[in-house]
Amino acid sequence: MSRTSLNQLRKMKAEHNKIAVLTAYDSSFSHVLEQAGVDIVLVGDSLGMVIQGQESTLPVTVEHMIYHTANVIRGSERLFVITDMPFMSYANTDQALHNAARLMAEGGAQMVKLEGGAELVDLITALTQRGIPVCGHLGLLPQSVHKLGGYLVQGREQSAADKILQDAISLEKAGADMLVLECVPAALAKIISEALTIPVIGIGAGADCDGQVLVLHDMLGITPGKRPRFSHDFLADSGHIPAAISRYVEAVKNGEFPTAEQQY
Repeated sequence: MSRTSLNQLRKMKAEHNKIAVLTAYDSSFSHVLEQAGVDIVLVGDSLGMVIQGQESTLPVTVEHMIYHTANVIRGSERLFVITDMPFMSYANTDQALHNAARLMAEGGAQMVKLEGGAELVDLITALTQRGIPVCGHLGLLPQSVHKLGGYLVQGREQSAADKILQDAISLEKAGADMLVLECVPAALAKIISEALTIPVIGIGAGADCDGQVLVLHDMLGITPGKRPRFSHDFLADSGHIPAAISRYVEAVKNGEFPTAEQQY
C-alpha cells in the first residue's frame, strides 16, 4: 500500500471530494486514523499543549517533531503525513532548509507546514525548488499568539480579509501545495478556497473549504479546559474512539461538519 500523494489530494479538490484531516502524535492513533478513512495526518506542534502540557506551542522543538513524526509514520501505510515546523525553526532560509530536510529525512514527513503570509514567499520558493512540499498556514497563527494578543478570529475587518486573501495567493504562487486556514470568517474562507487551485483545509473556517482539520484531543473531548467553538466532541456521540473518528470522517465527507454554529 502506498501513501496518499499530492496528486490524489489535488484531484480530490478538483472533484469536490472533501479531505478529512486530523492531528496525531503516535503510532497507535496513526493506525486508528488510517483504519477510519482519514486522508491526512498532521503531526502538529499542538503536541506541546495536548501531549506535553505546555501553555502554548512555542516550547516545541524540531527534535520533538522528528520523534513524533517517526512514530506516526510507523503506525500507518496510506496516510499523507504533514509535520509542523515549530516556532523559530525557519527564521531564515538556511535554517528552514536544514530543519525541513531533517523532518523529511529523519522523521519521514511528506510535507512541512509553516505559519505566515507574504513574508515567507522567498523561503517557500527556496524550499519547493529543492523538492520540499510546503503547506501554508494563515488566519490565526498559534506561534504568533502573543503578537496577535490571544487566540482571536482573524480577518473580520475588510482590510485584514484582503490581506489574508492576497497572502494566500502569494503562497500558492511561491509554490505552496496546500493551505490551512484557521479561525477566519466562513465567507472569507470560501473566497480563498475558490481562488486557489491547491487544497485549502479549514479549522474554524466554515464548511466551504476543501477539507477540515481538528486537533485529535479536541474532537475526542479530552483536551483540558474549554473546547474550541469550532470543534465537536465526536466521542460523546459514539462512545468508542474508532467509531468517533469514523464519524468525524463521515461528517466531513458529507458536509455535516462544520455546522453553522461551528463557524464565524
